[in-house]
Amino acid sequence: MNERFQMMLDWLQSLSILKDCEVTNPVSASSDASFRRYFRIEAKGASGQHSYIIMDAPVEHEDCRPFIAVSEQLVSMGLTVPEVLAQNLTQGFLLLTDLGSTTYLSVLEQAEESTVDRLYGDALEALVCLQTKGNDAAQNLPSYNESLFTTEMSLFSDWLLSTHLEIGLNKLENQAWQSVQNTLIKSALKQPQVYVHRDYHSRNLMVLDEANPGILDFQDAVKGPLTYDAVSMLRDCYIAWPEEQVVEWQRNYFLQLCQQNMMHREEWESFQKSMDLMGVQRHLKASGIFARLFHRDGKEGYLDDIPLTLDYLVKVGAKYSEMTSLLDLVEAKVLPKISTINQAK
Repeated sequence: MNERFQMMLDWLQSLSILKDCEVTNPVSASSDASFRRYFRIEAKGASGQHSYIIMDAPVEHEDCRPFIAVSEQLVSMGLTVPEVLAQNLTQGFLLLTDLGSTTYLSVLEQAEESTVDRLYGDALEALVCLQTKGNDAAQNLPSYNESLFTTEMSLFSDWLLSTHLEIGLNKLENQAWQSVQNTLIKSALKQPQVYVHRDYHSRNLMVLDEANPGILDFQDAVKGPLTYDAVSMLRDCYIAWPEEQVVEWQRNYFLQLCQQNMMHREEWESFQKSMDLMGVQRHLKASGIFARLFHRDGKEGYLDDIPLTLDYLVKVGAKYSEMTSLLDLVEAKVLPKISTINQAK
C-alpha cells in the first residue's frame, strides 16, 4: 500500500458523513488524461447503503478549487453533476456523489437508433440549459481567448507533427499553418461567448435513469464560443456518426438556440460554418493531446484515437477553401506517416 493511498484511507476515517458506517476499501473507478484518479467506496449505515466517489488530485499537479466552484454552478443550473460532499484541499482529496459507471460511449456503441437519438437529445437539451442559465456564471470564468486558442493548436504542430511524426514545416508551410490558425481563431471569437464545459463528449457524459445525462470532467470550464461543446459531442473524438445524422442533431440544437433567442433562423448557414471550423480547431488540439499523452505521459491507448480526429479534419476541411493548406498537409504528409507507423506495430 503506497503512502498516498494510506493518506486517503486516513482522511476517509475522519469524515463525519461516513461515521458509524461500514465502508469498503476504495476500488479504482477510473482515471483520466490528467493526474487525477478516481476511487469508489460503498458505505453501509443507519440510512442504508450509499456509493461515493473519491477524487485523488495530487496538489503538486492539480487544483481542486475550479472543480468545486464549477460543480456548485452547474448544480444551481439544475444539471446533474458530481456534488462535493467533503474536501481536503491540503492533500487533494474530494468525496463526491456517485453518478455510476455507465458512460454514453459504452451505451452508444451498441444501442438501437431510438436510444441513441434519445441520449443525444438529452445531452443537447442539457447543453442549451448550460448556455442559457450559465450566462452570469460565465462572466467569472477564464476567457477562451486568442492566446489559449493558439496554445491549443500548437499541440498539433509541436506534439503530433514534430514529436510523434517527425514532420517539420518549411517556410511556406509554416506561413500557411499560421493563416489556418488565424482563420480558426477569428471564427471562434466572432461567435456568441457562453459558458463552455470544454470536454463535452461521450466519455464524460453518464447515462442515468433520471435527470439524464450526468456530466463529468467540467473543471476546465471557460467563457468561450457557442458551438464548442456541441461540436465536441456531435463530432466526438471517440465515436463517429453518419453526416446526415450529425446535421439532424445540429439542426435540433440550432432550433433550440433560436427558441432561446440565442440564434436566428436566417443564421443557419453561418452557424454551420462556425461549428465546422470550431470542430477543426478542437480536433487539431485533440490530435496533439493524444500524441502528448503517449510521449510525455506514457498513455499509449490514446494513439488509437488520432485517426478519427484526422478523418474529421479531412472531411470538414474539404468544405472550405480557407482550410485547403491544412487539408494538403494532412493528406500528403500526416496520414501516410500515421499509416506507416500503424503498419509497423
